[in-house]
Amino acid sequence: MKFRILPNFLVVFLLVACGLEAQETPNPALLVLAKKDSMLLIVDPASLKVVAKLPAGPDPHEVIASPGGLTAYISNYGGGAYHTLTVVDLAARKVLPAVDLGPLRGPHGLAYAGNKVWFTAEAAKAIGSYDPGTMKIDWVMGTGQNRTHMIYVFPDLQHIVTTNVSSGTVSWIENSGNSGPMAVPGGDWNETVIPVSRGSEGFDVSPDRKEIWVANAGNGTVSIINTASKTVTQTLDADVKGANRLKFTPDGKRVLISSLNLPDVAVFDAASRKELKRVKVGHGAAGIEMQPDGSRAYVACSPDGYVAVIDLHSLEVTGRIEAGQGPDGLAWVGR
Repeated sequence: MKFRILPNFLVVFLLVACGLEAQETPNPALLVLAKKDSMLLIVDPASLKVVAKLPAGPDPHEVIASPGGLTAYISNYGGGAYHTLTVVDLAARKVLPAVDLGPLRGPHGLAYAGNKVWFTAEAAKAIGSYDPGTMKIDWVMGTGQNRTHMIYVFPDLQHIVTTNVSSGTVSWIENSGNSGPMAVPGGDWNETVIPVSRGSEGFDVSPDRKEIWVANAGNGTVSIINTASKTVTQTLDADVKGANRLKFTPDGKRVLISSLNLPDVAVFDAASRKELKRVKVGHGAAGIEMQPDGSRAYVACSPDGYVAVIDLHSLEVTGRIEAGQGPDGLAWVGR
């Protein structure tokens, strides 16, 4: 039998025909950090399959994607030992040069707003912003609080919220000196420190931006802050000790709270402040990400090595994503 060498174009054609061509990053996609593997997983939410794995740098904790879904930024935490943001080109599926934060050590919480990446620097007791266009850190502000961990930036860029885990506080930071959204880098910023409770880490701002719900890991309570008065108006005895993350559903009607110490996710009605259900997910849970259409929530079950998929209509687990060792930070990508 004679063998013929096929032309390159014909080989490619046959590979494509057999379905063996390199897959593109799905749109939309779910990003999952396998913390102990130091890997970023790109997941197709339709099939719940991992379609790519990329290095995420040392001790990756949180991930955020640019609005166009082209770039992901990952905080390399190390409990304050590290000082980089890993950058990933999602379209080309390759790791780009990292952002060196210098003395701003312990980056953790991330947000993307106003074409900038906002981050906490826990060991430096500070927050800052990185401009991908100029490739420079263009703003830094100290919080004076211990373990400034998670961050939310309002769309108007005039208000920033952080949780400070060891201080048991929330920082409300507002721009009082600029006439427009970040008209001048820096400017005059004021900080209001709002006492909550020990282990204040996971939090979210309601979709109407009238309330901030903060999960307090130390005693399992939830502090509700009115954004107009910048005060705690109610403390819920939620009984979610070891609370790690808290997220509103996109319609603002429900709140999900994960715990590192409990086998289930607590679901609360936002209006009545009452618990609706406990959804069993495994042996502990961390990151929560909502599908923008409000159909599903994704919960990183770190001890079990998977991401649980919760149907937000039935409040039942309907699927799992095998996610390596220690899945934690999650982000949604849509283009």
